Amino acid sequence: METVVYKAVSGCEILADIYPVVCKAPSPVLVLIHGGALIGGNRKGIRPVLRDVCARDGIAQVSIDYRLAPETKLPTIVEDVEDAFRWVRGEGARRYNLDPARVGVLGWSAGGYLSLLAGCRVEPRPRVVVSFYGYGDIAASWYAEPDPFHCQQPAVSREEALASVGSEPVSDPPPGKDRFRFYLHCRQQGLWPKEVAGLDPRTQRAELDSYCPLRNVTPAYPPTLLFHGTADTDVPYQQSVDMAGALAQNGVPHELVTIDGGGHGFDGGVKFADLQAIHPSPGVRAFDRTLSYLKQYL
Repeated sequence: METVVYKAVSGCEILADIYPVVCKAPSPVLVLIHGGALIGGNRKGIRPVLRDVCARDGIAQVSIDYRLAPETKLPTIVEDVEDAFRWVRGEGARRYNLDPARVGVLGWSAGGYLSLLAGCRVEPRPRVVVSFYGYGDIAASWYAEPDPFHCQQPAVSREEALASVGSEPVSDPPPGKDRFRFYLHCRQQGLWPKEVAGLDPRTQRAELDSYCPLRNVTPAYPPTLLFHGTADTDVPYQQSVDMAGALAQNGVPHELVTIDGGGHGFDGGVKFADLQAIHPSPGVRAFDRTLSYLKQYL
C-alpha cells in the first residue's frame, strides 16, 4: 500500500491509499469511498476483506479521502470525488499500471451515496457501481426532517454540535473531537441537507435534485449492485428500493440484494477466513456477490 496526495487545495492535502496489484497488463481498479455521513471518517474506513479478495483476484484499489462537511459543502465534496477519478485515470494509471478504461466504484453509506452520484456525474462513467446501504435521494423527508430513531437519543445542542467540528477544510479528521455529535444534531433537527449540502430543500429543491442520483438516472448509467438491510435505522432500506426502481425504469443492468433483518454496517467484521465458511453470513455472501459482479463488468 502507498499513500499519495491526489489533490491539494486551500491548505488541505487530500490523500488516497493505493493498493496496486503485480501483473504485466494494466489492472482494473476499484475506487473505494468511505462512509460517515460526509461529516466524518477517512480512507482507512474500508473493509479489509474486500481489500484482500480484490488483491487476490487482480483488482487494484484506490481508497480516497475527500473534504468533509460542514466545513466543506457537498458541491465541493463532489469536485473532490471527480478529481480523484481524474487522478486515477491519469497519474495513478501511469504510476501503478492501472487500466483507465476499467474503473469501478464502491462505497458504504455516504460513500455509497457518492458512488451512486459518480454514476451520473463522473466522466467517463465508471464501468460499475456498488453501493452498500447508500442512498439516492438527499432531499427526501428521511434526511430533511427530524429522524425518530435519532431523536430517541439525548438531544445535542447547537453549541455542542458546532464545538465538535471546525472552520477550516479537513479531509481526515484530527483526533480530539467527536464529529458524530454534529451528525446527530443534524438528524435530530432535520438539518442534514442544509448543513452538509449547503442547500435548503424547502427553497432550493431544484438545485438539490441535481445531487440526487435517484433523479439523474438515464439509460447511460453504469451497471449497479445495491446492498441494503431491511432493519437499517440510519439509511432507510427504501432508498435502495427506489434506486433500483429508477434503474429498472431506464433499462440499466442492476441488482438489489436485500439483507433480511440486516442493519447499517451489516458487512462489518468479516474476515478473509470467513469466506470459506460452510454457512456464510450475509456479509460474506455480499462480498462474494460483489467480486463476481466486479469480474463481470470490470
